Amino acid sequence: MNLVRYAIAVSVLLATSAAAVAAESSAAPAEPPQGAAAATTAQESTQPVFVKPKDYRKEPFQRMVILGESTVEGGPWLVSSTQRYADIVAGLIGLCQGAPIEYYNKGIGANAISTRSPGYADSRKPSAMERYKDDVIAKKPDLFLLCYGLNDMRAGMPIADFREDMATIIRDVKAACDPVIVLTTVYYMTGWKSYPPYDKGSVEITQQYNECIRGLAAEFDCIVADVWSAEGGADWVIDPDGVHANRVGNLLIAHRIFEAIAQHASCLTIKNFEDLSDSKWRKETTGKRASVGDPFQKTW
Repeated sequence: MNLVRYAIAVSVLLATSAAAVAAESSAAPAEPPQGAAAATTAQESTQPVFVKPKDYRKEPFQRMVILGESTVEGGPWLVSSTQRYADIVAGLIGLCQGAPIEYYNKGIGANAISTRSPGYADSRKPSAMERYKDDVIAKKPDLFLLCYGLNDMRAGMPIADFREDMATIIRDVKAACDPVIVLTTVYYMTGWKSYPPYDKGSVEITQQYNECIRGLAAEFDCIVADVWSAEGGADWVIDPDGVHANRVGNLLIAHRIFEAIAQHASCLTIKNFEDLSDSKWRKETTGKRASVGDPFQKTW
């Protein structure tokens, strides 16, 4: 009789334990995917979305104006003015279009965005806000490069003030002549503690300024040329003065700007297509594509 009672007790205990284990298993979260399954899940969550670029310009550019500071104006850190990135950009555009573009360099060294920039008193005048109507709007460009932020950033100008001044220039230029507008991010530099009152900047503040510039481009439908990334934080592309891009740095900046423009302006390829329109290569390859049901189609 005692043995029977003991067996019953053991059975009840085992049943209770099994139920508890089952309840715990059902309440536990699912194990994360492992191996190939985990890699597939991660790939799906980080897969970039493919978006075709907007084509801002179908007709050849006629007139380019660039407004900026000393890196635009050029100086003794370069052997000649032809090494300035703005000159290189203008030359590349002319080369692709088959004719020189009318080009106005409106750079002023040690320039500020406006009178409220903390560095204005020590800057070369007039500021961008004081001169953009004469230097830009009066020229009626169809391509406008706005390149500010370095001096204002390292003078300690609040980002909100900088953004407001930049927005005023962009808004007014668009309303007056509606050019393709390119905004450049702030250049890389190394002489953070030199040249007061331009000694208040840092990499961190530069990155904040660059986010501001990207936000302006998104708001006003402008092209962004990320010259900061083009320089890549490489100290050897900066002149020993600690502020200005050397010849190699100017080449990096120029080609990043040209890249940004070319990706958003089909007009730069018109001459290329025309030059090869009757070539044997063009006829053979387009004929081959058509024969297999994959004909060339102009999508821009």
